[in-house]
Amino acid sequence: MRDVSRLAGVSPMTVSRTLADPGLVSEEARRRVLAAVDQLGYVPDRGAGSLSSRRTGFVALIVPSLINPNFADTAAGLTAAMRPRGYQPLIGVTGYSVSEEEVVLRAMLSRRPDAIVVSGMHRSPAARDLLARAGVPVVEIWDRPEAPIDRAVGFSNYAVGRLAAETLVAKTRVARTDIARSNVARTGAARRTEGAVRIAGLGPARTGETRDFRGEERLRGFRDGLAAAGLADAPILHHGSVAGAFTQGAEAMAALLARGGAEAVFLVSDIPAFGALMECRRRGIRVPEDVQILGFGDFEIGRQCVPRLSTIAVDAAEIGRRTGALVLDLLDGVAADPAVIDLGFSLLLRETTVAESGG
Repeated sequence: MRDVSRLAGVSPMTVSRTLADPGLVSEEARRRVLAAVDQLGYVPDRGAGSLSSRRTGFVALIVPSLINPNFADTAAGLTAAMRPRGYQPLIGVTGYSVSEEEVVLRAMLSRRPDAIVVSGMHRSPAARDLLARAGVPVVEIWDRPEAPIDRAVGFSNYAVGRLAAETLVAKTRVARTDIARSNVARTGAARRTEGAVRIAGLGPARTGETRDFRGEERLRGFRDGLAAAGLADAPILHHGSVAGAFTQGAEAMAALLARGGAEAVFLVSDIPAFGALMECRRRGIRVPEDVQILGFGDFEIGRQCVPRLSTIAVDAAEIGRRTGALVLDLLDGVAADPAVIDLGFSLLLRETTVAESGG
């Protein structure tokens, strides 16, 4: 550090402040220090610095998966928000396992993170106790807990499911109206669409060590939404692993078709929704004419497939950015209200659901 100080023509304290929190020094001093650091190839000893500052410069981010693009986008948003202040995320992956979350959390805490960001609100009592006693800011993301451990940034997965139910009930009515009108045009007589409305929900299995609690919340909201519309007996199938693979969606759709199929289907993620769409294509089932499909997440593959996937979208990167800004405020001692930041979600109707009737 003294070499950097001499080359930049500033005090060692200015060098330390520049590297720890660039906003504390003038732009000119920051430019000279960073130029000297670059010229000398200097790498600061974060471990030594943390002994005096009690700051390690990293934030623990614990997510179930990095294969899921939404969690990767959240990590990128968090990094973008905190990098200017010299913070980096240390990422742990739980694989949707409750017990593994405890293991990852203990490993993170042993490295003394300055804050902890963890996905979801369903966890073991031991993990919850560890977080409550961590002594650093804790932010739960991708959910909207009624009583967060500290703070939360996300949305209501249950409300996502309710919106999915309301949407597919309305779209099924539109589809049936269009069929009836088509019958009149073709035969000159109105033929009533036969049978009860059949709308289904598809999600991962609820047994075993791994659980997708957020997906389960969406299906719970979906089930309640259908019940409110008088469809309490709608089939809800739990099939396959929580990883949300394309194969899971294809196999779940095949299982549903073996049970008589449905007019409309909600899947808890766009990844299995794409698999379900491909299963329909293989069987010659038209989407949305024969069956409508609605997913969740607004993944890139859903925007590019044919037909394009209707979905319920959340801004995954914004969850990361807002969480990063919140963590910085908490570390600076700035009061952060409310305790729960609800970023909401939006319905994107594309081509796997029917268009509005022409009247």
